[in-house]
Amino acid sequence: MAAAHAALPQGARAPDFTAQGALGGKPFSFNLRQALKRGPVVLYFYPKAFTQGCTLEAHAFADATADFAKAGATVIGMSNDDVATLTRFSTEECRNKFAVAAATPAIVRAYDVDLQQGGKSTGLTSRTSYVIAPDGRITLVHSDLDYRDHVKLTLAAVQAMHRRHG
Repeated sequence: MAAAHAALPQGARAPDFTAQGALGGKPFSFNLRQALKRGPVVLYFYPKAFTQGCTLEAHAFADATADFAKAGATVIGMSNDDVATLTRFSTEECRNKFAVAAATPAIVRAYDVDLQQGGKSTGLTSRTSYVIAPDGRITLVHSDLDYRDHVKLTLAAVQAMHRRHG
């Protein structure tokens, strides 16, 4: 199993980017700066669409979509899958609830989410979730190949932010 490593640290400024993907099976362009104008962003990277852990994680984020929305947060899933694959994943596994987008090599580098095994890139992204505050600062980083705590931890972070800033 590849070792998880810390990606960008809490408190760092999240690199801005625009990525192509899908929401509910329709083409979607995601721009971080624009999304942050509406509230916090949960940016979660996952290794590969339609694999077991990534599918279960997508279901968990889909199930929690209303709770994220109540806290004013936008959820976006990212992997280096192609847009055609992500379009299917957005309907079949994300259940039309949130967008997924293609992580370009530049985004993978900027967020330090290249999944490595034995010091070599696997070509996949690590399972790393970021919560980014509207000011562009990272308030939570959770990097763990086990998908189970990603929704719980990111939701708690945006709910705490919502209570503070209401």
